[in-house]
Amino acid sequence: MELEHRPVLLEPTVDALLLPGFGGRRGAADGQPAGAGRDAGVYVDGTFGRGGHSRALLARLAPSARLVVFDKDPAAIDSARRLAESDARVAVVHGGFGGLQAELAALGVERIDGLMLDLGVSSPQIDDAGRGFSFMREGPLDMRMDTSRGPTAAQWLAQAGVDEMREVIAGYGEERFAFQIAKAIAARRAERPLLTTLDLAELVAGAVRTREKGQHPATRTFQALRIHLNRELEELAGALEAALNLLNPGGRLAVISFHSLEDRMVKQCIAAASRPAARLARLPLRESELPQPVLLALGRVLPDAGEVAANPRARSSVLRVAQRTAAPLPAGGGADFVPRNLLPGAPRRAAATRRRAAWGA
Repeated sequence: MELEHRPVLLEPTVDALLLPGFGGRRGAADGQPAGAGRDAGVYVDGTFGRGGHSRALLARLAPSARLVVFDKDPAAIDSARRLAESDARVAVVHGGFGGLQAELAALGVERIDGLMLDLGVSSPQIDDAGRGFSFMREGPLDMRMDTSRGPTAAQWLAQAGVDEMREVIAGYGEERFAFQIAKAIAARRAERPLLTTLDLAELVAGAVRTREKGQHPATRTFQALRIHLNRELEELAGALEAALNLLNPGGRLAVISFHSLEDRMVKQCIAAASRPAARLARLPLRESELPQPVLLALGRVLPDAGEVAANPRARSSVLRVAQRTAAPLPAGGGADFVPRNLLPGAPRRAAATRRRAAWGA
């Protein structure tokens, strides 16, 4: 059965990629002649899901345009391949958007005109108890976006040390009771393994002393484990770097975020690339010697009351949009503008890398 997915911020996202005047910037600021069409380029959907954003974009693209779609989820890839069978403009990549630049190079794509990302977990993944993303439904403790590779949440929790669990839960979930939760997990697995979502949710509920209004006590822990297992922030860093490297002048980046960590990374990257001279403000440099912006920030869009009423999962979403300028990148390329300080610490990352390698990830 195909589970329903209602795309968030659908029209604003497609408008962000295609409308010349989006964000109030027109004409020369677009990097294109005034009135130039934006519907005939190469576009990328880094998070195909069930294809809502891709289909809406395709409906407004020219017959000569090209759309490359990415996803880790095998079910999403099946849906994408069905779309590609009916629309020759579509190419499908089974993989995460962190490897976007290499995958596009393999397809012969050197430059793109737009990239959209809808971050986080999709409604079909949450609603399918067998995927293990929901603390409200009994299911195996899996949480992998790509069910064909890597350790499940149950396997990782069975082997990770208390300090590693604490760092993951605190760092990715911003959970103040991370240490208590990690100790409770270690004590429980000494008696019997944690195998299901409700096992973990009930254990966390017992370890969290106070609850945030309207939020299940296991919300932050489940978020943290999902982000860690799927390397979501590392993937996002790779995609932002690729966007800066590959976008044509006038090309657009549109990113939908749902939690503070990923939105912070997107916001800081856009800010750094749109104001590169800010970090040199105290140096005695002429204006002509200062680096020029490689992005123009075109603002953010939040869901309106109508969308939130129709789709409550949209309430925490934010769309940030930026446009590539014609300014050259620094020697370090797009990587110079990605806030690596938001990625996990080096010691824990090294331990996590060794553990993933042991599982053949």
